Amino acid sequence: MRLIECVPNFSEGRNLAIVEKIVDEFRAKEGVRLLDYSSDADHNRSVVTIMGEPATVAAAVVRAVGVAVELIDLTKHSGEHPRMGAVDVIPFIPIKNVDMNECVELSKEVAKELFEKYSLPVYLYENSCSAETRRNLADVRKGEYEGLEKKMKRAGWKPDFGEAPHPTAGAVAVGAREILVAYNVNLGTSDVAIADKIARVVRHAGGGLRFVKAMGIELAERNVAQVSMNLTDYKKSSIYRIFELIKIEAARYGVPVIGSEVIGLVPMQALVDAAEYYLQIENFSINQVIESRLINHGQNN
Repeated sequence: MRLIECVPNFSEGRNLAIVEKIVDEFRAKEGVRLLDYSSDADHNRSVVTIMGEPATVAAAVVRAVGVAVELIDLTKHSGEHPRMGAVDVIPFIPIKNVDMNECVELSKEVAKELFEKYSLPVYLYENSCSAETRRNLADVRKGEYEGLEKKMKRAGWKPDFGEAPHPTAGAVAVGAREILVAYNVNLGTSDVAIADKIARVVRHAGGGLRFVKAMGIELAERNVAQVSMNLTDYKKSSIYRIFELIKIEAARYGVPVIGSEVIGLVPMQALVDAAEYYLQIENFSINQVIESRLINHGQNN
């Protein structure tokens, strides 16, 4: 069996009827498993995780994008999370018997089809990028939907597919990457300026941890500020290390950490590493986790 994971992000987290119509394109489809989906009203964003055979995953994604383009209007969209499109980003991740080069080729095929089918311009990013300046999603997304028209006219920023923004759906970033952990830490304050300052310290671009991207946002419904992060290599920039660093920085402002959250799915090893650290377990192995042994035993039979 050949497996890839795909984690498309849609710019809708408030109208759940729209979210369900998008997710329906992944439900009960042969060759595709809907593993998880979650919506956030403050971010106004939904994250879907699917897995399956490359061709069937790609076909399902293309169908779901069609629904999103039809139903999401970015001229009326607002939210805390940066976005440049109704479908903001579509990453393909190799899981089993598929290598990164295959995911890169698949991402380019999907990108071409999205433009031809929906007139949706596409930027290729991460391992699929056509230039190093487009590797980092934050750079590709800079200026967001509102700045797309001017951005596309600037030297070096013409999309890989298309020339002008879709009037209501903007543009989408499509690429191939390794497993990423979306991890957020909530602070005991509503002052987003404090979250911004902490984010600047912990993220790599500010001199922080190498594989951390971070920004401060406001969760208006909960009246708290949040440090929202993507961990691009959880093995080298671990969850527990990031959590402890944020606690240290928050203490400078007299602010407690009141909780954290994982968006979407997370590798078991990332949580095992955190448990090992906080419980100070010596010589612990993931093979000591019953569920891990059961999974491995089933694969070997």
